[in-house]
Amino acid sequence: MLTPNTRLRLQEIIRRIGDSDPVSLQERIYVQKFADRDASVWSWLRRAQRQQRQGVPKPGLDHFLAEMDLGEPCEDSAFDPLRDDLGDWFSGAPHWLRRS
Repeated sequence: MLTPNTRLRLQEIIRRIGDSDPVSLQERIYVQKFADRDASVWSWLRRAQRQQRQGVPKPGLDHFLAEMDLGEPCEDSAFDPLRDDLGDWFSGAPHWLRRS
């Protein structure tokens, strides 16, 4: 569980990521540490990465899909059917998801 101060600090850093504002390496490490352990922080970070890459979604269906947090923030992480082991594809999942 996040303390209110930690949550506010994480949200401020993630907001800057989404707005393409400068974020230090230490701040990125700090956010990633929490994203690896907390599904909410991981979701906030994914949305910010999507916003950074695609910009603010247009009203309508694009906005709805962005709010639903559907799709990958990085296009290069799509499934490759030529891989021998499907388990390798899931190896990049956050720690909280891998253990289930």
